Amino acid sequence: MTTSGTDRTELPLSEAPRCECAGDDATIPELDARQIPHAIRHASIFGAFSAIAPGGAMVFVAPHDPLPFLAQLADREGDAVEVSYVQRGPDAWKLKLARRA
Repeated sequence: MTTSGTDRTELPLSEAPRCECAGDDATIPELDARQIPHAIRHASIFGAFSAIAPGGAMVFVAPHDPLPFLAQLADREGDAVEVSYVQRGPDAWKLKLARRA
């Protein structure tokens, strides 16, 4: 098919490929937020949590007690999220975020 002198190739549609990068389902993924630029840190954690299936969980590592983030998470997710501290400072705070089934 040619349009305005430019060759275009139409690709056949097929079923979307499945991602094989899920890894070991028994391992809870950990996101070290200290490595994420501050300007996009909260959005990155929200995005990661949105990928967690009901019944699943993730751990995130913060450079401080993330109370402002937890308030935002509660506003966004309500009762769908359960938060528990794995480690409370002094160099890092680790929190487990679980999505209720």
